[in-house]
Amino acid sequence: MMKRRQPQYNESIADKIHRNRNVIMVISIPLLLISFVLFLMPARSPTDGGLPANRKFSPNYVLKADPSSNKYAVIFDAGSSGSRVHVFCFDENLDLVHIGKELELFEQLKPGLSAHATDPKEAADSLLPLLEKAEKAVPQDMRQNTPVKVGATAGLRQLGVDASERILQAVKDFLKVKSNLKSDDDWVTVLDGTQEGAYQWVTINYLLKKLGKKYSDTVGVVDLGGGSVQMAYAISEADAAKAPRITNGEDTYVKEMFLMGTKYYLYVHSYLKYGLLAARAEILGVAKDSDNPCILAGYNGIYKYGGTDYKVSALPSGSSMNKCREEAIKALKVNESVCTHMKCTFGGVWNGGGGDGQKNLFVASFFFDRAAEAGFIDASKPVAHVSPRDFQVAAQRVCHMTLEDAKSKYTDVDPANLPYLCMDLVYQYTLLVDGFDLQPNQEITLVKKVEYQNSLVEAAWPLGSAIEAVSATS
Repeated sequence: MMKRRQPQYNESIADKIHRNRNVIMVISIPLLLISFVLFLMPARSPTDGGLPANRKFSPNYVLKADPSSNKYAVIFDAGSSGSRVHVFCFDENLDLVHIGKELELFEQLKPGLSAHATDPKEAADSLLPLLEKAEKAVPQDMRQNTPVKVGATAGLRQLGVDASERILQAVKDFLKVKSNLKSDDDWVTVLDGTQEGAYQWVTINYLLKKLGKKYSDTVGVVDLGGGSVQMAYAISEADAAKAPRITNGEDTYVKEMFLMGTKYYLYVHSYLKYGLLAARAEILGVAKDSDNPCILAGYNGIYKYGGTDYKVSALPSGSSMNKCREEAIKALKVNESVCTHMKCTFGGVWNGGGGDGQKNLFVASFFFDRAAEAGFIDASKPVAHVSPRDFQVAAQRVCHMTLEDAKSKYTDVDPANLPYLCMDLVYQYTLLVDGFDLQPNQEITLVKKVEYQNSLVEAAWPLGSAIEAVSATS
């Protein structure tokens, strides 16, 4: 007799959960804990390298740039009056990074290298206090890759080739023995005016955040020093190819520079003997020992420059702007030199061809100083927009005065410079209009310092040298 099959019991899901409840509890509790922890963690974006996206909810979290990607540069400015050291730090984008509270470490001491002309080793050793302070600003593990450069200027030039070379060699030896920084013999040099002009251009365009952009977005620079005046601006590759060839030891007109990922063709020329103090000697030399129409009435004396004494005396009728301008044009040799290079500035020098890189001119050093002293810009502000005409108007005002009148009117002018104030302003106007062929009403920017990251940074050549040094390894 067949047995009847028992009906199959269909267990519900609820019954299964109830029957296995102990096992489920063992598995689910850890999973719930993990899910809870993940829920509380800050969200992360796929590109932030694992850094919290909602940093504002983390009061103890401080976002810092990776210091291992920073680069340092140490630049010695060995001038005639003293030695100075600048330490700059750049991040991976070549933006300046603060060293302490400042955007650079700056230290100086006197006298300069040239004061030790007879003892080159003593000259080099004088840099030791500056070197020690500079190295302390650079992390120890980064010192061997940090370039140290020494640029000597007018002081060593005046010593002559033999004496300056001995001092430079002593400095090279000093850095090899005393420094933990990366040194190279080619980085210890006497800077010529062309190098200073190029570095000045780099400095100003960097601070204005123009580097890395096309050449037509950059600004041109005119830097009027005491012994020379430099002009520098970027030109197109086509114009660079047209640059006159070097003859008779003439400086090359175009310097190629690779900066922040961009190659620039930089027209740069230094006009020796046409800095403000040297130009006084040139203008006085035109008139020989006769009375000079550029000197304020009531002054007679001697002007010393470059080891030469120049007799200085005013006309009985006093100074005259128009007659002084004639003397300045003669000194610049604007109408005397033959231009063999297409278009020239003055003295037969090629002008670079002009173009977009020259349309915005930043004018520095003595241009700024005299404008402030003459009262047509605010000396407390680091930048001013003027035109060459402003120098002419200021000159007209000054040249009508006697020395005594000028003393009471221009109290900010050094008494030693006051007899030459008419001459200086006339020369500056003539240099811009007749020398560099600017329109009298063309806007130019006078610059002392440039605002960068809410700080004012001196528009000086050492920063440009540092940028070139770190760009070469970027």
